[in-house]
Amino acid sequence: MELRQLNYFLEIARHQSITKAAEVLHISQPALSKMIKSLEQELQMTLMVRSNKTSEITDAGMVVMQYAKKINEQLADMSTVLNELTELERGEIHIGLPPIIGSLFFPNVLSTFHNYYPNIKITITEYGGAKVVKSVEEGELDVGVAVLPVDRTLFHTYPLVQEAMKVVVHYEHHLASRSTVDLSELEQEEFIFYHEDFALHDIMWEQFIKAGYEPQILFKSSHWDLMTEMVAANLGITILPESICKKANNPNVKIIELTPYIPWDLAVITKKDKYISYASRAFIEFVKQVSDDA
Repeated sequence: MELRQLNYFLEIARHQSITKAAEVLHISQPALSKMIKSLEQELQMTLMVRSNKTSEITDAGMVVMQYAKKINEQLADMSTVLNELTELERGEIHIGLPPIIGSLFFPNVLSTFHNYYPNIKITITEYGGAKVVKSVEEGELDVGVAVLPVDRTLFHTYPLVQEAMKVVVHYEHHLASRSTVDLSELEQEEFIFYHEDFALHDIMWEQFIKAGYEPQILFKSSHWDLMTEMVAANLGITILPESICKKANNPNVKIIELTPYIPWDLAVITKKDKYISYASRAFIEFVKQVSDDA
């Protein structure tokens, strides 16, 4: 059964005449009759009773008419939805955000994006950075925000933020008077460290190994505010990205420059060879614009 057959049948039913329908459709009457006969044979039902002047629709024909109209309505709706998608009047995005990142940059970003595209539904899933990357790779998430590096053979990356890691100590700590400290000097310190689910865990661990030692971990957390509060309580020291340090407005902590320079590079990632929806593309372009303007 072809959609064209149903539409031709609807035209005959509308005019109650094969002759008139053939004129409107700009095809020959024998060709139209043949097509409808083929439809009847396929359905094994008589759809119309033909006479010299009219074509009377049978009960079976009325059923076919109803469904043909519904099919056309559904196709029209589909076209409308597709047009709305391309015009970004609707759509849905599944975004993965590590908690340590989401609260820093994305409330304002998401608010502004929503104002531009109020009909796009955004679903946010909070995972550690490593799980965000894995979930984008497996197709669970459309878009993720991750700490670089990631495997560029698997992902497209769109740079978002680049800044330095810094040391956070209690204001009475013996290093608090320093403006800069080298990673090699922290071997005897006790650290408030990141949970294993977070990309920073592996990134910083690798840096410690390069410096010649494994850090002494006192506590692990997935919340930067808790980490800084534990430092403020003089329980240990930590190393955090610059943006997080700036939000740690606690008089009991001191922020110190760290050498060697350890970058904290954030990027929006999508999986290569995966279809990216219009809504997701708009979000990526929006985030890129925000990053460029920063």
